[in-house]
Amino acid sequence: MSLQACADLVARGDGDRFRATMAAPVAARSVLFPLYAFNIEVSRAPWVTQEPLIAEMRLQFWRDVIEELAQGRPPRAHEVVAPLAQAVPQGVIGALDTLVVARRWDIYKEPFADRAAFDAYLNDTAATLVCVAGRALGAPKAAETVLRDAGWAFGLANFLRAIPALEAAGRLPLVDGRAEAIVDLAGAGLARLARARVGRGLVPRAALPALFAGFRAEATLRAAQAVPGRVGLGALPVAGLRDSLRLAAIAATGRW
Repeated sequence: MSLQACADLVARGDGDRFRATMAAPVAARSVLFPLYAFNIEVSRAPWVTQEPLIAEMRLQFWRDVIEELAQGRPPRAHEVVAPLAQAVPQGVIGALDTLVVARRWDIYKEPFADRAAFDAYLNDTAATLVCVAGRALGAPKAAETVLRDAGWAFGLANFLRAIPALEAAGRLPLVDGRAEAIVDLAGAGLARLARARVGRGLVPRAALPALFAGFRAEATLRAAQAVPGRVGLGALPVAGLRDSLRLAAIAATGRW
């Protein structure tokens, strides 16, 4: 029932990852749904309250959970924690602490200090999630660079789609919002995606579902690069039939 609760949470809160997980083999779903449910719980923690201290406490709860699981202690009675403990090996799960810590940026309204800080945020959040998912599904440590490059590109695409909502919430999401800077940023995402694809042979077939969730990333990044003004207008491509066909092709061939 806890796994079903995770699946329901992902269905409500993260449509792309839900679709990607449903395209994965059944065995992979028992890993991905708990991880993606955890990601939802952590990512929304800064947004469910206007009080920074309460948001910090919510994130600290998840830091404590990850520390306990990394130490091999029994999971807390929580609908996400128990399946997460089953999904991610003890030696891998500690990496999720980095993801939780990075989400502290979402609590406050200060901008990123510079491009390096922005890059680190994507690496610590989206790239960490993909990396842990891949390792939990059996990818070797040698595949981490590939998983992180792909995850960074996926995270950038998601972030660019979220720009209007972040600005409406009073955040300053981009270090540089000029058109040429957005073109450069999207190009960096496409370059990381291309680099990851060069090394895709390092990711075993059983771990490929960790990469399914990026099925819309390339189209989003190319659209932002071609017409950067679409980012601020919230006019990047929405999910459609072409994306569904791409996800189906990825699931069938493993070529993400």
